[in-house]
Amino acid sequence: MTTPDSRTTRVAARDHMPSWLPRAVFLVLVMIAGFRLLGWTLSQLRTLLTDLLVAFFLALAFEPAVDRLARRGMRRGVATGIAFVTVFLACAGFVAVVGSLLVDQVVAFANHLPRYLEDLVAWANRTFGTDLTVEKIQGKIFKDTGTVQGYAEEVANHALGWSARIVGALFQLFTIALFTFYFTAEGPRMRRAVCSLLPPGRQAEVLRGWEIAIDKTGGYLYSRAALALISAFAHYVAFLVLDLPYAIPLALWVGLISQFVPTVGTYIAIVLPALIALTVSPVAAVWVVLFATAYQQFENYLLLPRITARTVEIHPAVAFGSVIAGAALLGAVGALIAIPVTATAQAFVGSYLHRYEVPEHHLTPDETRPPRRPGRLSRLWRRSGDSAGSAEDADAQDQKRNSR
Repeated sequence: MTTPDSRTTRVAARDHMPSWLPRAVFLVLVMIAGFRLLGWTLSQLRTLLTDLLVAFFLALAFEPAVDRLARRGMRRGVATGIAFVTVFLACAGFVAVVGSLLVDQVVAFANHLPRYLEDLVAWANRTFGTDLTVEKIQGKIFKDTGTVQGYAEEVANHALGWSARIVGALFQLFTIALFTFYFTAEGPRMRRAVCSLLPPGRQAEVLRGWEIAIDKTGGYLYSRAALALISAFAHYVAFLVLDLPYAIPLALWVGLISQFVPTVGTYIAIVLPALIALTVSPVAAVWVVLFATAYQQFENYLLLPRITARTVEIHPAVAFGSVIAGAALLGAVGALIAIPVTATAQAFVGSYLHRYEVPEHHLTPDETRPPRRPGRLSRLWRRSGDSAGSAEDADAQDQKRNSR
């Protein structure tokens, strides 16, 4: 029999807050605050983390050359410096050659600008029946000094903004180069430090993944460099045949941009030679576009499979999808490193997968084997069926004899 005091005690216990509830609420609030703080920190350090990622993959690309020099007795820091100087001189030479081409074209355009304006005004007068002259247009443009002053101020503001962007880009390049040098020069020490924090089984997995990343990243860049040299030489010969000016800078431009700008590099690279060819003749521009298209097909179906067969074995559709995904995640940087990252992940995961033999089927033909003629296959099948049937008939006859 329950008494009023016991009922009061149970009601008070039911109304009392559980002892674990304040601690749970406090932990949830701490976790939410921690996630918000982590998100804010990552957003503030996004540029630095991107630079570190780019530097890490560049260091993977430098590793084979630096290791080869280090095995010959050279100190690793000196070997890294030699590799950096070589790449810097190559990049500086490319920028100087292409820069001189652009400067010459800008100067030539400025010298021919009055004639271009006169031709444009004459075409407008013939087409639209107007009575324009270059002097009238200049008078209307410079009539209002306030408008000209506003244009000048706007150009000056944009120039300051571009200057700040250029300085920021140079500082970012310096940061990437510095981290790349440290990651390359201190690569063995860094790997030992990482492996010392892991048990022996995990150490082997980390080192195997690291080795795959070095092979795939270095192979990707070296194969692209080889394709860029072949493409530059082929386009140089074509430009000489077409008698285009600045054949060497244009060929280097096409070779490098078409190989190191993912997916759309070929179409971007051919714009400049086509515009230069227009100054010679429209027919020359058409031939430039046709040759670039034909060479791209030759490269895709003959050169690319042979050069990248031992370096980056990745399907073109997978490469295209990885470039789009990398660009969506990290922009241009993600597009550049997407293919080596995908190739590394594919090779690392493939080392843990077990593949089974696939039976012959018309839905899964083996493309490495020459196709068989259907007539011969049907004849063989028919013969095997007949021989099997005759063997069954012979067994049946033997059983009948034995039963008798």
